[in-house]
Amino acid sequence: MRAAVLFDLDGVLLDSQDAHLATLAGVATASLGRRVTACDLPPGAATTPRVEVLSALGVAEPDELCELWWDVALATATGTRIFPGVLEGLMALKGTGAGTGLVTLQSRSRLPWLLPPAVLDLLDVTVCREDAEPKPAPDGIFLALARLAAAPHDAVFVGDTLTDRVAAFEAGVTFAGAGWGYAGPDALATAGCPVVLTDPAQIGPGLFDLAQAGRAAHRVSAPAR
Repeated sequence: MRAAVLFDLDGVLLDSQDAHLATLAGVATASLGRRVTACDLPPGAATTPRVEVLSALGVAEPDELCELWWDVALATATGTRIFPGVLEGLMALKGTGAGTGLVTLQSRSRLPWLLPPAVLDLLDVTVCREDAEPKPAPDGIFLALARLAAAPHDAVFVGDTLTDRVAAFEAGVTFAGAGWGYAGPDALATAGCPVVLTDPAQIGPGLFDLAQAGRAAHRVSAPAR
């Protein structure tokens, strides 16, 4: 069995919060027939399921309208970029022989225009929304590990939300919280995450040492749902 590091995408590898908010506003604008900006979104919109945000704005049938307009709005939103240090960290991980993977709620069709080829080439597996039951279910993590021939106890999952933490716990994988992501370091620490990273530059071989330090806590601390 090989060691593996799995990543969420948004808020971990990809700085996409501004684009996400702009996409929500764009779908709401098209749905309601009036101008909606990111400033008009309800508090906590970045970490609230998109259907709930749109419903709070008065959008009827938000699921169907997201299917219709989400990709167009996201593709034209500005502000997505890879966090500094991500590319170098992935390269260093690959140099150790570790398997790398992505477990994301994004659709596979979006990956080529969300991630540069240099990053995609460093990911051994990508598990997307259409491949498995979405997080907080652990199915996507299990699928990625199976494709990497890696065992849960040899793996780390880096995520930025409590949903990610629940999925990692249910899969028996050590969780490392990305404090620079959507939830923020305080929320992750308050939820009892055993490891909270503070900088994307910490992505790399050092993740295994951090995970080892937090593994005992991971085994005994069930995440809040």
